[in-house]
Amino acid sequence: MAAPPPTAPSTSTSPQTTIHVGTRQSLLARLQADEVVAALRPHHPNTHFVIHAMATTGDNNQSTALHKFNEKALWTQELEVKLENREVDFVVHSLKDMPTQLPKGLVLGGVSRRGDKRDALVLKKGREGKGLADLAEGEVVGTSSLRRTAQLKRFHPGLRFKDVRGNIGTRLAKLDAEDGEYAAIVIAVAGLVRLGLTDRITSYLSKDNGGMLHAVGQGGLGIEIREGDTRIDEVLKPIICERSMRAALVERSLMRTLEGGCSVPIGIETKWVSKKHSLIETSTTGVGVGIKPAEPFAPAETPPSQTAPPTTTEESDDDVTDELAVSAIVVSLDGQDAAEVETSLTITTFEEAEEFGIEIARLLVEQGAARILKAITLNRDIIHKQGDA
Repeated sequence: MAAPPPTAPSTSTSPQTTIHVGTRQSLLARLQADEVVAALRPHHPNTHFVIHAMATTGDNNQSTALHKFNEKALWTQELEVKLENREVDFVVHSLKDMPTQLPKGLVLGGVSRRGDKRDALVLKKGREGKGLADLAEGEVVGTSSLRRTAQLKRFHPGLRFKDVRGNIGTRLAKLDAEDGEYAAIVIAVAGLVRLGLTDRITSYLSKDNGGMLHAVGQGGLGIEIREGDTRIDEVLKPIICERSMRAALVERSLMRTLEGGCSVPIGIETKWVSKKHSLIETSTTGVGVGIKPAEPFAPAETPPSQTAPPTTTEESDDDVTDELAVSAIVVSLDGQDAAEVETSLTITTFEEAEEFGIEIARLLVEQGAARILKAITLNRDIIHKQGDA
């Protein structure tokens, strides 16, 4: 009997393979996991993906202000236990919720193409206005983020800020309640986009519009895997965006060096320099990369403002260089003191990204971040290494 013809090698995982995906139980978390699985399916048509959703510490306590929790893994710990126990093969997180120090044996397996990194101002339904400038003195803005509160206090000291917890739907309901105390809330654009709620966005906040730098990892989806799991590493490879990963590693390295978290107001803005912009700068100044500390801090009467495009995602590789421009800030809780740095560097590897984040942290300490961190009673190794600078 003639031997059967050889079978062509599969470009996907083995037939009948099942991959278990962990995520939080919120609607947004489920949508994020669905987004990752939908991107994977065309590359692995013979693989069955099963999503397992569960509650975390942050989900179970919807009343305590985020910065009052002691746990660093507020949104991830229970899921990481499942991953360690091999009950799931990888976990999809909002990258900004992932601790920068992961449990031993677990690693950031990759970041898919990043969404909009900015924050959004959302006014109470039915209220007229275009932005923060339309809010009257004494009105309440809801946010549980110290980063947002501290930055907003710099330019809007007359406003009041109060915690608002819950999923996005809950927060919007609290905002819109007739007897509610909030005139507006500040929330991540990416979450509103994924939930189809972009019509609620009053204005997009950024460094140039409102003086608001985003959180580390904001807008990105981080995929956590077991270290050395080459099978899952290969499964994920087709959807990992290396450029998004490099930028995320810079941001996470900065925060890890400063040991920041929910209790530290650290803001950052990372942008890949466009090829057009890079050519103009190099031809006119001869300078392509460098470090520019911010001007000495002085409270401003009005925030930076300019028209912001409605949406923005990680730039196409065809349109940008490997030069990453970074603005970073550490702000005192009352908004009266800040350390700022603006810098750029060509980043082509993950190792270079990690080192760049460490360098930005060092520059922030030189600009006064150590003083601010001490003022909010945080012990930071980097401060001691800098001689209490």
